[in-house]
Amino acid sequence: MPGIGAVGARCRHRPRRRPNQAKGSGQQADGSGETAMDAAIWIYQFRLIVLGDSTVGKSCLLHRFTEGRFPGPMHCDPTVGVDFFSRLVEIEPGKRIKLQLWDTAGQERFRSITRSYYRNSVGGLLVFDITNRSSFEHVYDWLDEAKMHVQPFQIIFILVGHKCDLESERQVTREEAEELASACSMKYIETSAKEATNVEESFTILTKDIYELVKKGEISIQDGWEGVKSGFVPNVVHSSEEATSLGEQCPC
Repeated sequence: MPGIGAVGARCRHRPRRRPNQAKGSGQQADGSGETAMDAAIWIYQFRLIVLGDSTVGKSCLLHRFTEGRFPGPMHCDPTVGVDFFSRLVEIEPGKRIKLQLWDTAGQERFRSITRSYYRNSVGGLLVFDITNRSSFEHVYDWLDEAKMHVQPFQIIFILVGHKCDLESERQVTREEAEELASACSMKYIETSAKEATNVEESFTILTKDIYELVKKGEISIQDGWEGVKSGFVPNVVHSSEEATSLGEQCPC
């Protein structure tokens, strides 16, 4: 999205799993079979921020995406200031991005804290509740605030209409949400943390869009900016294109 671009954050990491012995290896693996070495391999780190009014379900989205669970409104306390989550996303075979995810409070009294996170974010999910008309009407306010604080850097947004499982209570049509997103050069997607609908897709779409801009050189790693960082990559070939390129250069 052209032109749109830490204070007291609590750290909420993914819960530790009991390590299992990886088959045929001396390395330890978690329940998904991923070794500690695998978890350390990522080509870039992107810092993403999740914005929107209070109660639109930002924290529930992040819990579903990072932990695979839906805490529910009765077990998801309002965010105070900023909470931190993280996860790896594989955007291409063998190419993974580490996401640092900042969950911001929607209440006005915490705005002075959350504003400090805009400048060091490369991407953001702008979330509204499809059953809450006012949260949709405040989308422009969140965008204006982001524009004000992100300069001179660039931030890419995706518009997220949350709680699509509550279709009978809808107050915002898909058509008008898509129209707003188009006017602001954003993509639009509807999600439900409760039913795990499009949660994975929303973060993956945003990550891939940022990655493409990084590959094109339109977004670059810069000193003093935390939005994009280079990761740890072993000396291996990750794609057929790279293999072809390296093969052409090989003197043997």
